[in-house]
Amino acid sequence: MENNFNMLAKTLFGFEDLLAKELTQLGAQDVKTGVRSVSFVGDKGFMYKANLGLRTAIKILKPIASFRVNGEQDLYNKIHEMPWEDYLKPTGTLAIDATIHSDLFTNSLYIAQKTKDAIVDRFREQTGERPNVDLKFPDLKVNIHIDRKQCTVSLDSSGDSLHKRGYKTATNIAPINEVLAAGLIMLSGWDGQSDFMDPMCGSGTIPIEAAMIACNIPPNLMRKEFAFERWQDWDVDLFEKIEESLLGKTRDFHYKIIGYDKAPSAVAKAKENVKNAQLDDFIEIKHEDFFKTQKGGEGKLHMVFNPPYGERLNLDMESFYKSIGDTLKQNYPDTDAWFITSNLDALKHVGLRPSRKIHLYNAKLEARLVKYVMYEGSKKGKYMK
Repeated sequence: MENNFNMLAKTLFGFEDLLAKELTQLGAQDVKTGVRSVSFVGDKGFMYKANLGLRTAIKILKPIASFRVNGEQDLYNKIHEMPWEDYLKPTGTLAIDATIHSDLFTNSLYIAQKTKDAIVDRFREQTGERPNVDLKFPDLKVNIHIDRKQCTVSLDSSGDSLHKRGYKTATNIAPINEVLAAGLIMLSGWDGQSDFMDPMCGSGTIPIEAAMIACNIPPNLMRKEFAFERWQDWDVDLFEKIEESLLGKTRDFHYKIIGYDKAPSAVAKAKENVKNAQLDDFIEIKHEDFFKTQKGGEGKLHMVFNPPYGERLNLDMESFYKSIGDTLKQNYPDTDAWFITSNLDALKHVGLRPSRKIHLYNAKLEARLVKYVMYEGSKKGKYMK
């Protein structure tokens, strides 16, 4: 059996516990949360599984060395001593990504350059040949993380960020990141046991992620490539076995997932993305203005959406957010409505009292995920101010 090793999954602020739970459910060992990251232990097959199956991970890193550094030459020397020939051919390609939290080192691009020089020089000295840099499709992507004087060298097993699922070919003006969308849906407690709606669905990311959660479909099945596929120990048979095992755990879904948008261009893009994700059987996208709609059907409705914040769209935010509250209050009984916003002033104009508020970030914008419970009948005004 393959030996176990340490790994680190990177995520968004506020999703650490979600990711830790996902890792535990997948079968990871020694799961520990950090800030925007979760460390865990597993074997090569589990690394493949984590990349395929985690909804809230951005990257899976495999640390291969950790040491103290006292300056740029010390960093160069220690990187130069590492057995890079175990990971890369002399004629291969590489890319270096550096993250720095240190008074001693201040320029991450310079650190990436110094790391590249050390690796290249080792190969040139040993073989007379040297790897080239390829920032788009390298054979090996190396991650350098320096925290004060502690340097961790990792191999990036994912390559492109894992939010790039592979189904989204069309986007609208302010698309939501797929990892953020999945995390919001998971934080909302969506379990696939009711109808689901995104009333401002844009390019369809939230309905697609909701369908994959409901059906337990691995989120990254449609990606064209993971970085580990270019590693020297790439095991295609093991990967296909893991893929098959995850696909065997999908489940049926017996409710409806609906996406509305009032922009015809967004509706067209959402339909295209739903088709790309092969989820047409579960998701219906409609050209509707949410403020002119009402809840259809009996039973509980679970709503998650990402309304405009006013960052890129020119809207009267106060009246827009008031309309959200009025529409929920008047037309959507028996609904749990969740949405994320970074416009904390506009939030005051919803006119309903949220039953939950969760502190998150959307890109670099500080945001809140809020929940409004709309009761059926006489209780429906309970959360009104």
